[in-house]
Amino acid sequence: MLAEFTGLSALEELAARVKRAEFPVVDHWADVGTWFTDWAARPELRAELRAYIDGLTPQQATWVIAHSRETTTHYAWCLRDEVDEPFTFWLHEYKPLADWRAGYADSVHNHRYHFCTTILSGAYLHERFDARLGVGGRSIVGTELTNRTQCTEGTTGMLLAHEFHRIPRAADGTMTFLVKSRAVTPWSLSYDPDTGISHRHVPVEDRLEELTNHL
Repeated sequence: MLAEFTGLSALEELAARVKRAEFPVVDHWADVGTWFTDWAARPELRAELRAYIDGLTPQQATWVIAHSRETTTHYAWCLRDEVDEPFTFWLHEYKPLADWRAGYADSVHNHRYHFCTTILSGAYLHERFDARLGVGGRSIVGTELTNRTQCTEGTTGMLLAHEFHRIPRAADGTMTFLVKSRAVTPWSLSYDPDTGISHRHVPVEDRLEELTNHL
């Protein structure tokens, strides 16, 4: 990181660097990836994040809980989400593999946003895919595995919204930190290679108009 950001906490330092960008970060996410890789290499990152969570006030802890969620494979803890910032911070706590349920997280899927991630502890198998999309990009009609990597503690990576991937398994105790962009597409897609079934996912907060139309 640049010297001007020294003296800040780990999260404040990363937030300051991204906010000081002289361009829309969502359009230059590769640059965010470069900054993130440098930031994530700090030797005490896990301890700094632990200290941050330990230092939350009761009000702040309530906010984190309210903005976090459970998925079929992990708990997604929201650490920062400011409306005027073009990014959010998350901590993913993977469940033991025996507790995973089939669903979006372990399907072949993309996301509505770009993100960068680093493994704080544990390991997971990461697969990347090429996907053939249906009419209007509203479904997946087929996928092809292009890369399979066993990622271990300290590994960093980046995924853009149009790219497809899957994490079919993770070691017990795996935790990751992520910085996500704001949404760049209105939906994401998932696909089960075994059944050939594709799903389009629209976030519930964008469905209010549809709800009223259905009443």
